[in-house]
Amino acid sequence: MAMELDLLRPLTDEELLRLSERNPGYQFERTADGRLVVSPTGSKSGWRSLKVAYQLERWNERTGLGVVFNSSTGFHLPDGSLLSPDASWVARERWEALSPEEQEGFAPLCPDAVFEVRSPSQALGELRRKMEAYLRNGARIGVLLDPYTRTVEVYRPGQQPQRLEAPDRVALDPELPGFALDPRPVFEDLPRTP
Repeated sequence: MAMELDLLRPLTDEELLRLSERNPGYQFERTADGRLVVSPTGSKSGWRSLKVAYQLERWNERTGLGVVFNSSTGFHLPDGSLLSPDASWVARERWEALSPEEQEGFAPLCPDAVFEVRSPSQALGELRRKMEAYLRNGARIGVLLDPYTRTVEVYRPGQQPQRLEAPDRVALDPELPGFALDPRPVFEDLPRTP
């Protein structure tokens, strides 16, 4: 399960970066009120997240519209939180507007598109609150995949989440023009060697 730690004081970005570097396999995030959330990344969870990031990167290579990030990337959101989506995308013009120093550290922006894949250590309610936080901070679209219920929830600002059961494809237009996520690889079990 994910752990929430109330510290005597919030960690700085630099302290959080050092903590992450010294503890591979754990995802460290900071909430807007300064609490530290620690989630282990299991093998299956990492594999599933990669399936999403891979599809997003393939689409981005064709379109050249932005920059794709994996689950190790932390973003410093406007509300002060520091979150790491399982996969994310930032429009090229927003990324290029950042200084080289901002690009090297925790980028001071919310990604345009965020993807979260539920793992055994995460409660669905926790991930739904995280999706709402992304939208409040400027995300244009959020996608929550739950391999345990084989559902996909699509979040957009000012709209109720769209819940899809075992879809073959999820079109994410107009936010990601021409991109349709195939959630089936995320819902499948790890392949076995013949």
